[in-house]
Amino acid sequence: MTKSRPAPPLSRRALITGSAGAVGVAAVGGTAWALDRYLIEHADVTSASDYQGLPGTQNSGSATTGATSAGDGVIDGTTYTSSDRQITITSHSSGSGNSAMAWFVADVRLNDVTAVRNAFAKNTFGTNIIEYPTAIAQSAGALFAINGDYYGFRDTGIIIRDGVAFRDEPARQGLAIMRDGSMISYDETATNAAKLISDGAWQTLSFGPTLVDGGAAVSGIDQLEIDTNFGNHSIQGAQPRTGLGMIAANHFVFIVVDGRASGYSNGVTMTGFAQLFVELGAQVAYNLDGGGSSQMVFNGSLVNNPLGKNRERGTSDILWIGK
Repeated sequence: MTKSRPAPPLSRRALITGSAGAVGVAAVGGTAWALDRYLIEHADVTSASDYQGLPGTQNSGSATTGATSAGDGVIDGTTYTSSDRQITITSHSSGSGNSAMAWFVADVRLNDVTAVRNAFAKNTFGTNIIEYPTAIAQSAGALFAINGDYYGFRDTGIIIRDGVAFRDEPARQGLAIMRDGSMISYDETATNAAKLISDGAWQTLSFGPTLVDGGAAVSGIDQLEIDTNFGNHSIQGAQPRTGLGMIAANHFVFIVVDGRASGYSNGVTMTGFAQLFVELGAQVAYNLDGGGSSQMVFNGSLVNNPLGKNRERGTSDILWIGK
C-alpha cells in the first residue's frame, strides 16, 4: 500500500529534554548557549524514514522507497553479490611506525543508485542527535554502511536524503548523488534544494571538500577549512577520514582510513586521501566527516578500527545499502 504523508517541515524545531537539559537551564550566558547549540538534542522531524522517498512538495514526485534486492544475494566474507548489486570490501595497509596507514575500500556496483540510502540517528532529523553506526544500520536494515556528513553538528547546508529536502541553508561545497547514478560536486550557494531535486538529486552531502574532479586530485585541498565554528577541529594534517567516490555511473568506492593510532595507522592527509581515489579510477570524490567518526559497517559489525581502539563513536547519519 502506498503511503502518503506531507514532506517534512524545513524549519519546525522541537526541544527534546534529557539529562543535559537541567544543566542547560542552570547555566547562564555563553555556557548555556554552547550547551544548547552543541549538546542538547533538538528534533526537527521525528520518524524521518516515513517521509524519505515519498511524494510531496519537497520530493521529485515519484514514490519510491529505494531499490530492493531480488532476494538472491550471497554473503562471502566481506563480499555481497546479488542480481542487482555487488559490494566488495578489501583491507589495505602500508608503512610502519609513524608512517603506518590502514584503510578499507568498499567497491560498490549497483543496477539502481536508489539502493544507496540514508538513515538518521534515532530516525530523527535535527541537531546533536547521535547513535552508533551499527545501531543506526540495524534499525535501517543495512548490510553495508559508512558514516555520513555529521549534518547534525551544524545547522547549515543543503540536506536532501532519499529524495526529500530536510534542510535548505546553502553554505559550502556539497556533493549530490543523482538518480541517474552519477555524482557531482557543486556550490551550495549557487542553487537550492528544490532545484537540485528537480534536476534529479537523490542524496546530498554537506561537508567536503571535493577531493577529485575530472579524475584528478583537486589542488590546494590541504589548506582548506570546512568549519571554523566553536568546538570543531581542523581537518588538515594526517587524520582518520571517510570519503565517497564515483568511478562510473552506479559504480562507487567508499573509503575509510583509520588514524591517530601510533604503530597501527597515523591517518592520511587530504591530498593523500584524494590520491587513493584517483588510483582506484574515481572521476569524482568527496570528503565526509572524519576523525573518530570514520566508520564502516558490514553485516552488523565494524569493519575498521576507529582510532585504534575498536570502539564506535556516535554520529548523526549513515549512508547504507541493504541486501
